[in-house]
Amino acid sequence: MSDCLFCAIVAGEIPATVVHETDDVVAFRDISPQAPTHVVVVPRTHYADVAELSAADPALAGRLLATGAAVADAEGLSDGYRFVLNTGRDGGQTVFHVHLHVLGGRALTWPPG
Repeated sequence: MSDCLFCAIVAGEIPATVVHETDDVVAFRDISPQAPTHVVVVPRTHYADVAELSAADPALAGRLLATGAAVADAEGLSDGYRFVLNTGRDGGQTVFHVHLHVLGGRALTWPPG
């Protein structure tokens, strides 16, 4: 998708600090971190949100989660971490390429803030 920020990052057109990648998933540091560790995990293939991804390719949805867990482990988040998948404008999604936020490095309260 030509106007998608995350597609451009995956294609190497926009620089990012990549911390993990496989044939179908890329993980990179968020440029506006909401916690000491904030990594964004995206599939290389464009899907607008997690609902679209899970309907089209449930196995890839599982690999997205598995990559998030691998990132959390590699980042040393043994005391805990949070996964966030925002879906739709009302769900707080601002980039419409499905992405998993991996947050950790401090105690995370709920609701956030």
